[in-house]
Parts: sequence; C-alpha cells; structure tokens
Amino acid sequence: MALNRQIVATTRRSNLVSTFGVGALLPSEDDSFMIAGLDEWPGCDSWEGDEVVSEPRLAASLGVRGFRSPSTWRKEGDVPARRFPRWAFCTNPDCRRLGPWWAVSDPAKRRCGDCYASLSPSRFVSCCVSGHIEDFPYIVWVHEGHVEEPKTHKLRLRARGVSSALSDLVVECSCGRKRSMEGAFDRGALRGLKSCSGGRPWLRNNERGCREELRTLQRGSSNVWFPQTRSAISIPSPRQSAEAFVHDRLRLFENATAEILASMKLPPGVTEDLVVQAFRRITNPAITPERPTDADLRAQEYSALCAGLDDPETSTQFQCAEVDLTGSDTPPIIKQVSRVSRLREVRALVGFTRVYPASDEKAVTVAPLTEDTQPTWYPAIEVLGEGVFVQLDGAELDRWATSQFAVHRSRLLEEARDRSGPSALATTLDLAPRAVALHSLAHLLIDEMSLTAGYPAGSLRERVYDGEGQAGVLVYTATADSAGSLGGLAALSDKDRFAGLLLSGVDRAHWCTSDPVCIESEANGVDGLNLAACHACLLVPETSCERFNLVLDRACLIGTPEEESAGLFGDFPTAVHRLRT
Repeated sequence: MALNRQIVATTRRSNLVSTFGVGALLPSEDDSFMIAGLDEWPGCDSWEGDEVVSEPRLAASLGVRGFRSPSTWRKEGDVPARRFPRWAFCTNPDCRRLGPWWAVSDPAKRRCGDCYASLSPSRFVSCCVSGHIEDFPYIVWVHEGHVEEPKTHKLRLRARGVSSALSDLVVECSCGRKRSMEGAFDRGALRGLKSCSGGRPWLRNNERGCREELRTLQRGSSNVWFPQTRSAISIPSPRQSAEAFVHDRLRLFENATAEILASMKLPPGVTEDLVVQAFRRITNPAITPERPTDADLRAQEYSALCAGLDDPETSTQFQCAEVDLTGSDTPPIIKQVSRVSRLREVRALVGFTRVYPASDEKAVTVAPLTEDTQPTWYPAIEVLGEGVFVQLDGAELDRWATSQFAVHRSRLLEEARDRSGPSALATTLDLAPRAVALHSLAHLLIDEMSLTAGYPAGSLRERVYDGEGQAGVLVYTATADSAGSLGGLAALSDKDRFAGLLLSGVDRAHWCTSDPVCIESEANGVDGLNLAACHACLLVPETSCERFNLVLDRACLIGTPEEESAGLFGDFPTAVHRLRT
C-alpha cells in the first residue's frame, strides 16, 4: 500500500513509544490514523546521528543491533501512518451514509459523496487477542450473516436521538434490513458472523490462518492497543563504554585496521578486545552467546545502586552516592538511602497486544512491529532524571514476611487471584509478602515525594527490586517533558529530610478518607487484587506504576486496627515521637 507525503497529524516523540506506537490509532481532528510498521520508517538503515540510542545491556537482552528514537523535523513527515478505520459515516443527520472511505467520499475533498458534508471515522473496530484488527463488519451485522453481492448494498448509520446507548444507533441497509448496535460488544457477538481475517493494517500483509474470535471495541478505547515495552537504566561498565564508543564511530570501524585501532584513544577501562567484541555484537546481534533476562538486568541495576558511583569523570549518565544515616530518625529496617543525582533510562517498544495486556502470555499474542519476526532494532527513547534509592534490611524484611500477619495478607491476594481464574492480571506478578510490602512502600514514597519535591505524581516512576537477594525500591523522575528537569527529588535523600518524609508518609497511611471500608477490605480493585489500597491512599497514576496499580496493601506497612504493630512500619511513628519528646 503506497503512502503519500502529506503530514496528517503531530505528536510528541515519546508518545511514539508509549501511547501512539506502531499499530496504535492516532486521532487527528476529524480523522484517525494507524502508525505503520518499522519497515517503512525513514532512515531505519542508518546507524549514525542523534537518532541512534545506545543501551548495550537492553539490546543484548532483546537480541537486536540497537535502538533508534523516532525521527523529527523531516519536511515530508517523520513517521508513516495509514488511515484506519477504513470505514466512515456522514455527519449530516439527514444523510448518515456509511461505508469505506473510497466508496462514500469525494476523493479530492474527503467529504460525503451524496451531500458533501464532513465524514467521521467509524467508531467501532474488531480485534482479536492475536493482535489483529479490522473494520467492524457492518454488512454481515445488519444482515446477521452472509450477504450476496455486498457491494450493491448501501448502508446508513442512524441515530435515534433518544439516548447515547448502543441501542440508539441503528444500521440501515438499502435492502430494507435494520439492526441496532445493541449487543455488538458482548463476548461472542460476532461468532458465526465474521471470523478473523488476520488484519495487520500497520504492515503490508495480513496473517493467514487466525482462528481467534473477534471482539468489538470502541476505536478510542485503551484495550485497542497495549504497548509491550522494556526498559533499562544505564549502568556504567567497560562493556557499556566500549559499545557506546563503537556506536559513535560505526562507519570508521567498518574499514578499520589493527593499526587504526591501536592508534585510537580508548575510554578509561576499555581494551581493544572489548572494542572488537562490541563491534561484532552490534553488527551481528545473533552472535550474542546468551541473552540476559529482565531479571538479570534488574539484578545488575540493584547491585550498581547498592554499590554507588559518584565520579562525574567516570560516568555522566549514572551518579549514585550513599547517604550517611548516622543520627537520623529512620527506622532500623532502612539499611541504606542513596542520592541518585543522575540516571539515564532507555525505554523501548518491542510489540503490543490487543483486548488484554500481556500479563497472561498463554492467552495473548504480542503483535510484531515488522514483517520480520526478529527485527534488528526497536524504537526507543532515552530520558535523563534523578531519584532516591532505598534499600531495606533483607533479614528484617524476611523475618516480617514469615509472620502470621504477613502470610495471611498474602493468602488473601492468592485467593482473589484463584477466584479470577487464569486471565487475572496478577498471573505473572509476585504475591509474596515481601513483594507486596516493597511495592506498597514505593507507592507511599511516590505520594509523599510528589507533595514535597514539587513534581506531579505522574512524573515520578517506581522500580521495585524484590528478586532473590534484593530488597529495595527506586523512585525516580525520568520523563521527557519539562517536569523531568525541575530538580529537588534527589535532595530528599538527605538523612533528616528523608526521615521526616517517611514519617509523614507512614503517618498519612494510618488515615484514609475511605476508612474503615478501605483498611478492612479483603478484595479491592481489578480482580480483587488489592487489599487496603484505594485512590485516596496508595494508588498512583498508571504511568508511575510498573504493576498495573495492583498487589498493594496499606496494612502491610502500618498494620490493621486489630493488629496495629503487625505492619512493617507499625511502631515507627510512635517510636519517633518518643525520641523527639
């Protein structure tokens, strides 16, 4: 399908990785477009310039050559897109012609061919859990099955004007058939009427042989496109420096001799062997002996945050220094607080799903971004920020996690997951007491820091380190807009300011405007996968949480009215007040 050179919409570069990536629908005034696959993005074969994003650890984990940020300021447009849905209807109440764009519109003006009124994209699409999408089958819907010579039938989408319900929208055919849209969103509504055609409008070819059931969705609903992203924090290492060095000089290395390599001034700690290995891995990602998993990347980040690095000459992308807590009022379970004055995060879009997020891998297929099932690169953005890292005493945390109270709270979540069945969002989430407590602590800190540091909560993000041998949380700001450069978050790591912040957060957690309902809840939120957590206390903006705002429990931190000291910080406010008096 050919693409013209007309600029049809604008959006921020970061949105092309998080909100309007490949396969997503981008609204534009009275039109709608789908972002095309990576095969058609301009400059995708170039590995030089500011658009190249280097993150060797993440690239090795994904088995790709590297990452590129979406291009900007090209006169002919930066990212290709196609009009979708392909069906539209006339906005004139007396006309309401319904059909494909090319059949109902004036080709030159894109207006209704009957009355010359403006056209609006179809409000409904059909998707399946394999990531396919197509126009809603109005023809078979109104005829309740197969129809002979569909091109001879002319449709209109009437609105009765009684209400905004689906029953108020009626599809009328020139043959006299009528049917409202009521029931179109029911599970199995299209069963027996239309099978999935494997539609992939973002790519050149459809996928054959799909047997999944089509589901009707609103064009602008969030479950039309769930991004599948991977991210990593840049950790300085000789290998990282070597790959960044090669990336910046890739064309030179393609024809480099041993003499040229020996004459180069290499970064500190980088050897010629590391440079050669970096060049081979970048030009041929398939030779990577073993791909590190996301858990491996997290373990490396956790080790780096615990060890710290505060030398600007060694690294300009990662600076982390432990704060001396001597004489502070922080509770003993807080083992370490570190000021992360500089960090760099790379976020890459690796695929997407439809209908459901990719939390249950057995039921949802991650759709590809290219025709090739294994692309050589992914779109990504790099953002710089700051943060605060908090490490808990692992032994104390494990001791609390084995208490009768902690085990009971965890069991309540497990029962809720079992009731929800295999499609529960928490299928792949850890419900262990230590994981719930660490995640809840991260949300408590985000809420309190947003009040103190001046950042909106939506500009703060969490990274929870609850793997084997880990017990920490990182709250950081890494956003591409102006809120990511305000400063002030890392300063909250000061021992006295952090102790006061933690005290205020824990004290605030004792009271919720939804109490006693909230604190006594044993099944709350989506699929009942939260306990004592609601929008008035622990929930944060969706962009700040990496676990769907699920598996949260305020009681794990402050206890319950019946067991006030059973929480991880159950005695903290009382103890601090006693010290101050």
